[in-house]
Amino acid sequence: MAFLLVLLSALAGLAIAGKTAPVIGLVDKPNARKLHQGQIPLVGGISLWVAMSVLQVTNPAWLPHQPVFWVCISLLLLVGVLDDKFDLPVLPRVIVQASAAGLMMNQGLGLWTLGEIVPGYTVTLGSLCYLFTLLAIWASINAFNMVDGIDGLLGGLSCVTFGALGYLFFHHGNDDVWQWCLALVLALLPYLAANLGLVGGIKRKVFMGDAGSTVIGFAAVWLLIVATQSDEAVITPATALWLIAVPLADMCAVSLRRLRSGTSPFRPDRGHIHHIVMKCGFSSRQTLGILLVVASGCAVTGIVFDKTAVPEWVSLLLFLLCFAAWLRFSSRVYRR
Repeated sequence: MAFLLVLLSALAGLAIAGKTAPVIGLVDKPNARKLHQGQIPLVGGISLWVAMSVLQVTNPAWLPHQPVFWVCISLLLLVGVLDDKFDLPVLPRVIVQASAAGLMMNQGLGLWTLGEIVPGYTVTLGSLCYLFTLLAIWASINAFNMVDGIDGLLGGLSCVTFGALGYLFFHHGNDDVWQWCLALVLALLPYLAANLGLVGGIKRKVFMGDAGSTVIGFAAVWLLIVATQSDEAVITPATALWLIAVPLADMCAVSLRRLRSGTSPFRPDRGHIHHIVMKCGFSSRQTLGILLVVASGCAVTGIVFDKTAVPEWVSLLLFLLCFAAWLRFSSRVYRR
């Protein structure tokens, strides 16, 4: 029953917000960088928040410290909506993200250890935990924000991450958190259908907006910290990297390339992972399919490494080798 309520509330939130958004100007307009047609409502995040609010009322104990999580995503959504409409400067967003990090760490959730990434030695962070937790939140939010460039990609990659986490929690016997992960996937389905034009075509099309990508990025890092650092921990930190491999690799590769060229890592360009794949001659839908297959393959790799107890340093080394290969390939394609 809870899953049905989440799905229906996401549908209702999407329908109501989609009708309201054009009236209040919460829309994405085409420009030189955004090539879509018409003004598209930026309401995917609102739909997701509505569903998560229903889940908070009906099943408040599925996720550790769920009431605090709901407060955090509410603050992030509010600032994200204001940013979508008014294009806020960086400072208010950073302040709210730092506040969310503080609330998270106040519950005992934080990046306390990086795991056994050195053979025979577990790397603990001590007082640096607070800085690393804030950086992890910032990185996750920006990774999911940056990858939102073609229809279906943000929603699809989010479903891969949350679905993989749900499986791992289920596999390790955590009945509450895996159901929360499944509910999150269900909450994303109405947005995905509308974003891909599967229901109503262009007239019903919606985008996630910065508000939505911020909420998704924060939900991802919250779950990954629960999965690796808390009393509910089921996987190693190295395994967690494989579950967000595509958005993380995209953000790191784009930021490194921009810094090496002497530009700001926040300056928009057409060098993201979906742009690189499309430069190889693939259509938008083909690119979506390729990246979802790659993301799923990475998630399966992480799951297999978890099941077979591959040493953490080996998992990390293989992940870094894959990233280095992508960085080299993407840089060559970008320079064409």
